[in-house]
Amino acid sequence: MAKVTVYSTPTCPYCNMAKDFLKEKGVEYEEIDVSENEEKAREMVQKSGQMGVPVLEIGEEVIIGFDKEKIEAALSK
Repeated sequence: MAKVTVYSTPTCPYCNMAKDFLKEKGVEYEEIDVSENEEKAREMVQKSGQMGVPVLEIGEEVIIGFDKEKIEAALSK
């Protein structure tokens, strides 16, 4: 399975929904709190072109926001 990284903040409801969705699917992921890690926040913006969270990186694919269909499609690759 592809490596999964979730860029998020503690106060973001969509981040929590994305993480809960991954947990329900039994997917292990690395969580990066961009509110506490400036370097990782810059990395997220560089990869996604967005400052908003969540940003999920599944393998080589970057998904902006909590988009169940895109997440499922990326996980099934």
